[in-house]
Amino acid sequence: MSEAVNTLNPAQMEAVHHLNGPCLVIAGAGSGKTRVITQKIARLLQAGYASKQIAAITFTNKASQEMRERAKHLIGARAAKDLVISTFHSLGVRILRQEGTRVGLKEQFSILDSDDVLGLLRDAGGTVDANQARSWQWTISLWKNQGLTAKQALLAAKDDHERSAALVMERYQDRLAAYQAVDFDDLISLPLRLLTEDAEARGRWQDQLRYVLVDEYQDTNAVQYDLLKQLVGKRGMFTAVGDDDQSIYGWRGATIENLKRLPLDYPNLKVIPLEQNYRSTGAILRAANNVIAINPKLFQKKLWSDFGDGDPVQLIEADGEEHEAERAVSRIQALMAEGKAREFKQFAILYRANHQARIFEQALRRAEIPYKVSGGQSFFDKSEIKDLCAWLRLLVNQDDDPAFLRAITTPKRGIGHQTLGSLSQFAGRWKCSMFESLFAESLAAHMSTRALGSLHEFGRFITDLEFKAKHTSGAKEAKAMMLEWLKDIAYEQHLYDNEENEKVAAARWNNVLDFVDWVAKRCGGELSQDGGATFESEKQTVLQVAQTISVILSMAERGDEQDQVTLTTLHASKGLEWPHVFLASVNEGLLPFKADDEEMTAQRLEEERRLMYVGITRARTTLAVSTLRRRKKSRELVMGVPSRFITEMRLNEGDSKEDPREKLKRLRETFAAKGALSSAAQQAERK
Repeated sequence: MSEAVNTLNPAQMEAVHHLNGPCLVIAGAGSGKTRVITQKIARLLQAGYASKQIAAITFTNKASQEMRERAKHLIGARAAKDLVISTFHSLGVRILRQEGTRVGLKEQFSILDSDDVLGLLRDAGGTVDANQARSWQWTISLWKNQGLTAKQALLAAKDDHERSAALVMERYQDRLAAYQAVDFDDLISLPLRLLTEDAEARGRWQDQLRYVLVDEYQDTNAVQYDLLKQLVGKRGMFTAVGDDDQSIYGWRGATIENLKRLPLDYPNLKVIPLEQNYRSTGAILRAANNVIAINPKLFQKKLWSDFGDGDPVQLIEADGEEHEAERAVSRIQALMAEGKAREFKQFAILYRANHQARIFEQALRRAEIPYKVSGGQSFFDKSEIKDLCAWLRLLVNQDDDPAFLRAITTPKRGIGHQTLGSLSQFAGRWKCSMFESLFAESLAAHMSTRALGSLHEFGRFITDLEFKAKHTSGAKEAKAMMLEWLKDIAYEQHLYDNEENEKVAAARWNNVLDFVDWVAKRCGGELSQDGGATFESEKQTVLQVAQTISVILSMAERGDEQDQVTLTTLHASKGLEWPHVFLASVNEGLLPFKADDEEMTAQRLEEERRLMYVGITRARTTLAVSTLRRRKKSRELVMGVPSRFITEMRLNEGDSKEDPREKLKRLRETFAAKGALSSAAQQAERK
C-alpha cells in the first residue's frame, strides 16, 4: 500500500482504510473516485479478503473494463483475475445463470435486447405502431425499476395510458415466460426476487461476496438498491461511491432517494466527502460550486483544486444557432492558434438534446475540422440490421435461442407466442435448443398439426439457407444469394407493413441494401484496409463471413482513438473530461429543458441544475458557455432568454465576455507581423 500512501489525499486515505462497516464516499466531480475504489480493493486483499469475495459494481461495461485494468496494474493480474468487477446487469446474469432454475428459468434462458422487446410488445398490444410500443416499453421499464409487477402497476395506474400499459405488461410477461426469456430489467428484478424469497440462495451469495463496492451510487434505482441490501445483508460490508450533485438520470428510474435511505437503513454509516478536484481550474470550479449551491444539499461539500484560477469562464452571446456554431469553430481555431491546444480531440461541444448536433456538424465540416458525434445510433444497432444478423447468427449456431426467436418472428410467419412457448418448454424439458427441437419426433404430441407444419417449414428454410451460404462465395454471387433470401422472406414488405411513414421504411430498406453490400464485399476478396496497409483478402463464403460477423462488428464499433472534436449530449458526457469545453444553447426552455405542456417542478429543476453542473465540470482548462439571442422553436424563431443557470454561475462580466472572432483576428495580425519581420530579417541577411 506504499503507492496509496504516496498518491492519496487525507480524505481518500480515510475512505480506503474504513473497513469496519458501511461507508458512503461522496465523490465530487474529478475527485479521484476510481483511484479510491481500486486502492480499497488492494486494502481489502491486504486485510485478508480473497479476490473472489470482493465485488465492484459499475454502471457501464467501459467503466468495468477500466476498473479491472487499473486493479490489475495495482495488485497484479493473478489477484485481479478472480475479482467480481461487473455492471449490475452482468452480476444479475451471473446470479441467474447459477440460480435461474429456482425462479423458473431453464439453464439456457434467452436475454432479449431492446428491439426484441419492442417486437414482443407490439405482439402483446396488438399494434404495428412503433411509437406506441416504445411508449409502453419506457413505462414498463420504469415500473420494473420501481419493483412493480403488472398487477401492482394496474392498481397504481393514474390514467388510460398507464392502465393500457399495465394490461400489455401482463400479456408481455406471459410471453417472456413462455419463451423462457428475460429482458434487461429482469436481470435485476429476478435476482432480487430470488435473494428476497430464497434464504438458501441469499446465504450462498452473501457468503460468496463478502465485500461490495458500488460506483456511481447516485445512479441506482429502487430495485438496484434493494438488490444491494440483499447482497450485503445485516453485515453491511460495503462502500458506496457517488455524488448527489451528479444525479441526472431520474427520467430512467434512478432516484436520489437511495442516498437519503442509506443513513436510515445503516445508522452506523460512515460518510466521507472527497472535495479536492484533480481536473479543473479554480475559475471553472467556482462557477460549478455557485450553480450547485442553489440546490438543497443532502451532504455538504465544496470542490477545490491546486491548479490555480486559470482562464476566466467565457460567456458567448450568439444571434442564433448558426452563429453559435460559427463562434464555436472560431474558438477552436483561436485556441489552436494560441497554442493552448494541439489536437482537435482536446475539444468537446456539449448540448442538451441530440438534434442540436446537426448545426455544429455543418460548421465543422465547412471549416474542415474532423469531429465525431457520440451517443448516436451505430449502423449495427439499427433494428433492421439486428434482424439480419440474427438470421446469420442462426446459420452459424443453431443453438442460439435468442437468434432463433428473432428470426422466426421477423418477418411474421403465422407462428404465435403459444406455439413458441410450447416449443420452448419442450426444448427445456429435453435440454436442447429450440431449433434442434423442431425435428424431434415426439414434438407432434405437444402441438397442432398446423403449428408443427409451420415450424417444420421454417426449419427446412434455415437448413436450405445454411447450405446456400456454405457454398456461395464471391461478391456478385453473395449479393445475389442474399437478395434472393430477402425476397423469399418478404423482408422489404415487412418493413413497409411495420412503418406508418413510407420514407422511414425506404430509409430502413436502404440500410438493408448497404448491409448486403457490406457482407458481399467481404465474400469477394476485394481490396481491404487494415492498419493503413491495403491488401487483397481471400474469397469467403457467406457462412464464413457470418461466422466472423460478431468479431467484425465489435472491431467496427470500437474504432481507433482519432483526432476529432467530440459532439455529445450533456447526459452522455458524464464521466468524461476534455481540456476545452463549449456548452451550447444555455437558454431557458433548452437548459433547463421544458416542453410547452410541461410543468417545471422543483424536483425537475434541481435535476436540470445538476445537469448544468455536470457540463461545467467536464472542462479541465477552458470553458465557454453560449446563449442564444434568438432560437428556433419548431418552425418559428423566438426570442432567446439566457438560462437562469448563467446568472447562478456568478461570472465576472468584465472577464467573461470576449468575441473569439476579434481574438482570432488579432492573432492573425500578430502572426502576419511576425512573418513580415522574419522576411525582412532574411532579406537584410542576404544583403
